Amino acid sequence: MKLTPLADRVVLKMVEVEETTRGGIILTGSAKEKPSVAEVISVGPGGNVDGKTITMTVKAGDKVITDKYAGSKVTLEDEEYIIVRQGDILAIVE
Repeated sequence: MKLTPLADRVVLKMVEVEETTRGGIILTGSAKEKPSVAEVISVGPGGNVDGKTITMTVKAGDKVITDKYAGSKVTLEDEEYIIVRQGDILAIVE
């Protein structure tokens, strides 16, 4: 199955980020606050949304930072995705 977002929606998959403390201990996602970095899986077409013309600026494969509580969680074929509006994306990570 494939998720195809509509309008200004973007399908994201959260990226597991490892961090190392100053002492050299590796913290996984279960040992710290949930990461807000995600990979863009698919992007809607944009267009006229709520009376405004929306041009999509993210593309599949981009790494982005999202608002912590944004979006709707969806599980498809044992994979968890988040569907957000483009406006809930705060930055593109390069």
